[in-house]
Amino acid sequence: MTISNDAHQRICIVTNGTPDANAAAARLKARYGDYSLDTADVVVALGGDGLMLQTLHRAMGLGVPIYGMNFGSVGFMMNTFSEDALQERLEAVQRTQIFPLSMQMLDTTGRTQTALALNEVSLFRSSYQAAKLQIVVDGETRLEELICDGALLSTPAGSTAYNLSAHGPILPIEAPLLALTPISPFRPRRWRGAILSNRAVVKFITHEADKRPISAVADNIEFQNVLEVTVFEDHSHGVTLLFDPGTSLEERVLSEQFRF
Repeated sequence: MTISNDAHQRICIVTNGTPDANAAAARLKARYGDYSLDTADVVVALGGDGLMLQTLHRAMGLGVPIYGMNFGSVGFMMNTFSEDALQERLEAVQRTQIFPLSMQMLDTTGRTQTALALNEVSLFRSSYQAAKLQIVVDGETRLEELICDGALLSTPAGSTAYNLSAHGPILPIEAPLLALTPISPFRPRRWRGAILSNRAVVKFITHEADKRPISAVADNIEFQNVLEVTVFEDHSHGVTLLFDPGTSLEERVLSEQFRF
């Protein structure tokens, strides 16, 4: 699939602030122009996966697709950088739409807050003592107590990130699934997590919250002293990533499963 056939798309260019990315952005702006995020047809992000994640959050709700070019380290969600034929590349892209997780957090003071996560929602112990988490799926307790360093719920797009490092499964990008993965589980020691429907509502309930403080993180937004966290996939928000032909996010996720 392609975006607009208009050969003169309005481009917004953002960078990760490094000298190389900024210099490349200046050259691209001189050749192709530069528009604000709210008036652009497409965003071109020069940086790494961290910048892509930030840009996706900024563009969420605006309906503006994101085309990344790698000026970072891994660049899993980025395309190869080239200054030439940018408009033509944008006409030929493959599109992938992803949806975030909605996190609703209740802390030990009774305050509630919400955040969105495109990769994962993670819970972490905040002290030297292990966390104790009760895991409830669709209103039914599935694990009465997980003693661990933490746990995370990942989208397919995020399944090759922290989830994979925590030995969670890689999910096909279009699969209607979520990965529930423990982080350094102590008891039950052999529990390696679960694969859930993307319609599931997952609640984490902390045990001994005052003695064993927990933080919750939605991508890069962190909350302290968590009592309960409820997570579900939110289809009212969606973002679109753009990739050069043959390098779609679906292909990258599949290829990642055959790496050693």
